[in-house]
Amino acid sequence: MSVWDDLVGQEPVVEQLRSAVDEDGKMAHAWLFTGPPGSGRSAAARAFASALQCVETPRGCGHCASCHQVLQGTHADVEMVRPAGLSYGVKETRELVLRASSSPSGGRWQIVLFEDADRATEAAANALLKAIEEPPPRTVWLLCTPSPEDLLVTIRSRCRLVTLRTPPVAAVAEVLVLRDGVDRETAEVVARASQGHISRARRLATDPEARRRRAEVLAIPRRLTSVGPAVAAAESLVKAAESDAKAMTEELNDTETSALRQALGESAKGRMPRGTAGALKELEDRQKSRATRAKRDSLDRALLDLASYYRDVLTLQLGAGSELVNTDLAAELRTAAAQGGPEDTLRRLDAIMDCRERLEANVNPLLAVEALTLALRTG
Repeated sequence: MSVWDDLVGQEPVVEQLRSAVDEDGKMAHAWLFTGPPGSGRSAAARAFASALQCVETPRGCGHCASCHQVLQGTHADVEMVRPAGLSYGVKETRELVLRASSSPSGGRWQIVLFEDADRATEAAANALLKAIEEPPPRTVWLLCTPSPEDLLVTIRSRCRLVTLRTPPVAAVAEVLVLRDGVDRETAEVVARASQGHISRARRLATDPEARRRRAEVLAIPRRLTSVGPAVAAAESLVKAAESDAKAMTEELNDTETSALRQALGESAKGRMPRGTAGALKELEDRQKSRATRAKRDSLDRALLDLASYYRDVLTLQLGAGSELVNTDLAAELRTAAAQGGPEDTLRRLDAIMDCRERLEANVNPLLAVEALTLALRTG
């Protein structure tokens, strides 16, 4: 096993990062990992952090205690930052910068791995810029974003860029077969359905509920027979996203709240000491923000699945010859392609992308999705 094993179809990136580890004191102190969802940005950054801290070999053995701790997220000198809410504020960033300025306690480097760094607010990004401009000699910043343009140009200019691509479908399927024990037919189907998104493919392969929800999303075009069913389809889509988000966050919320109440001195009768209400309210606000983000992410996944349906329709209409994403719906897709022209399909795809942008801009989810389903019905 190697620390690089999870970087499916990213051989040039692996070689780039392996070579950089050997630079040691000459190595760049700020790195920017970019690539589409599912390309493995965070996995690449984590593998790089493991190699930097490895005590056995400069390129990451994957077996030593140091590598294991980094990969598990428990290494004392590797700070993993995963913004759970809608944004990452300046207060949190300043605290992070302060922690990053300390000397390594046992590893070779003090490393900060910042996933979804594009969620930093403008003030937070400016605070981050100051830390990256003049980092301590043994501190390394690893920032992850979908695109370089998601960060301030002043931050981008101070980072060494690592660009990942969407892994080939065949490579994703092979990983599912060899590492997860998924039968090859299922692996190939979910690899195409996920469009190269490794973790999404793994979830579809191992979670029947995830497959059921995706099938419901792909059934929406069949339900858009009139205004009433279109509005009902929007409502069911939003409710499914809310249910999915609740399932993902509810247990974590309970655990966090219980741990905080205990740390603040909750009595056996459930009473809290004076002066603790502020801390509990702050945690509640963070949990609400995380729930909103989880709901938005769930809706976005559904919209991308819906886009894959119309992408297949457009492929058939144009006679592009590309392999379909939803091969199990081939007959239905051919019927849909024959009932309209490419212009209609392109308008539907544009409507889906517009809906994603509205959701990111905090438009009411139900209103945004209702507008979408009505647009899909009329073409």
